Amino acid sequence: MIKFRAWIKTGNETDDYVKPMTIQQMIHSKESTFSLEQLNDLVDFEQFTGLIDANGKEIYEGDIIKFFGANKKIKAKNEFGIIVYKADRYGAGFNSIIQNKEHGYGGINIAQDIVVGNVHENPELKSLQRG
Repeated sequence: MIKFRAWIKTGNETDDYVKPMTIQQMIHSKESTFSLEQLNDLVDFEQFTGLIDANGKEIYEGDIIKFFGANKKIKAKNEFGIIVYKADRYGAGFNSIIQNKEHGYGGINIAQDIVVGNVHENPELKSLQRG
């Protein structure tokens, strides 16, 4: 099942979290007066990666992770990264941006990495990315 979380775009550094509901609930809700196209202009949707971090927390786009591993591209440990979705000619998948560089496909180590916040509630953590 594809899951999303959503944040109301307020123009502030800290956006408001939207009450969880499925796309089906939005479509059939009497409370919603927005089409999905209009809603996209008002809300940031972030997709669940299908992965769970080392502490058992679901990992979504926009989450900030503490990265404990290293690979050929990223030589540092104990860095912070932002989860992004990327689609290109090689395929589509979730990735992490660490040190302002892409970690590579499968760049999330669920055995070690932990979610420490997200770009909406913890914008100060974005500055911890060194580049």
